[in-house]
Amino acid sequence: MALTFAVGDIHGERAKMDMLLMKIESQADGGTVVFIGDYVDRGPDSAGVLQRLIEGPPSGWTWIALKGNHEIMMLEGVSDTASADEAKLWLTNGGEATQASYPDGRISQDHLDYVRGLHFLHRDKHRIYGHAFYDVDVPYEEQVADTVLWERWSAFDTLKQIAPWHFVHGHTPRSSNPTTRGNRTNIDSGAVFGGPLSAAVFDDDRSGPPVDLIQTQ
Repeated sequence: MALTFAVGDIHGERAKMDMLLMKIESQADGGTVVFIGDYVDRGPDSAGVLQRLIEGPPSGWTWIALKGNHEIMMLEGVSDTASADEAKLWLTNGGEATQASYPDGRISQDHLDYVRGLHFLHRDKHRIYGHAFYDVDVPYEEQVADTVLWERWSAFDTLKQIAPWHFVHGHTPRSSNPTTRGNRTNIDSGAVFGGPLSAAVFDDDRSGPPVDLIQTQ
């Protein structure tokens, strides 16, 4: 059985990331891991999280990393053309912790280049993955990054409109997550707020919700 593991918002929690990846890799000899975005800000080791993503997976595994809204805030906040408001928005939403994770307080160019090159959506045979939201009135190829990265669902939105697709996202942390509502699974369990880091496990040959969940302690 081929599996895809979707990992929720990491937010600088490198230790939880390492623990979750160990658990994932103990489940199978290979597969796909989709990281749903928000690798930086708030937590203690954003630099370490980005470095681990850049290093890539072990043999037999494929990693797909998507952008989150915090990656966008970081890129805009450190840009040479950043306005005072853009810089403040990033710094007051966890950017100071990201800066502190680098020895000189400056995000390395290779990390910025890596983040800049990430996509904001991924689709496989049965599921669509994005950081926060999916506009059901817009075709997949025409989805707008700002919408996918920033909008939020209500807690009980079942997203029946995209059937038979299933949408997998993070962005909105809840202690009850991962939670599936109809055709939508939210995997942000608030790792940076003291919760576990979570992965939803999907069977690549079956449509629908996760077949299993993996979490750190």
